Amino acid sequence: MHVATTPTTTNDRAATAERDHLDREAADLALGVSDGRRLRRQRNRDAVVAALLDLYREGNLDPSAEEVAHRSGVSARSVFRYFDDVRDLARAALEQAMFDVAHLIPVVAAPTDPTDRKIEALLDERQRLWEENAEVLMVVRLRAPFQPALAESMATSRQYFRQQVAELFAPEIARVADREGDAAATHLATALHLLCTFESWRILRVDQGVDVDGARAEIG
Repeated sequence: MHVATTPTTTNDRAATAERDHLDREAADLALGVSDGRRLRRQRNRDAVVAALLDLYREGNLDPSAEEVAHRSGVSARSVFRYFDDVRDLARAALEQAMFDVAHLIPVVAAPTDPTDRKIEALLDERQRLWEENAEVLMVVRLRAPFQPALAESMATSRQYFRQQVAELFAPEIARVADREGDAAATHLATALHLLCTFESWRILRVDQGVDVDGARAEIG
């Protein structure tokens, strides 16, 4: 059976095309608004994180939400639109701080270099790390007992720095093992690591009031 159909007129096709065009414009506009909001949210979030890190680095280890908001240019009420709570904000800031210092971690020396050269290179690296990030590292240590993720990150970092020292001074440690045994070699590796930790640097620089050159001399 033949079913009669109504021919599509030029006007119908034009109206359909116009509706499709308007639908696409509306979708594009909605997408643009959504993207703009996401970008604005990310900019504000980054500004809050940067403000908190600035306050840490200035010695304010426990700034209020109002202080962070004032520094970032974001309202105090808005700060917690971007973060669940103070812990979430601190976690994000400390993760960013760790990312920021990643380029300082490599030691510009090889295990085959002379011992004096390796010592100087290691001290160069640790001095930059500990001096430029002292306050942030203090916050990490203050918060780690209450935030398992930070505690785990700190433990991982310590293990990495210990391994870094062990690999850099592997020839010297091996010679001690040959002369005095594995236990003595392990003691040497541990001592080298402990000498170069943030805690050792902090004791020299803050508790004992030693300047940078003096701290290097004490460790080296």
